[in-house]
Amino acid sequence: MEEENKPFNDAIDHFNKIEGNAANLAKTDLRKLPKLLKFFGYFMIGFFSISILLIILLNLFYS
Repeated sequence: MEEENKPFNDAIDHFNKIEGNAANLAKTDLRKLPKLLKFFGYFMIGFFSISILLIILLNLFYS
């Protein structure tokens, strides 16, 4: 598992050390996020989903 996260050249290794390592996102546990952040995420996903559904339905009925 550790071999998957090794950079393939020195430039990428340097970039990861300076800017932060985005390769470790697979290790992020989303269940450990704060409740407020989780609820905000759920709200945004629900809001956009319902909005897209309403736009499609209203477009079909009123066109």
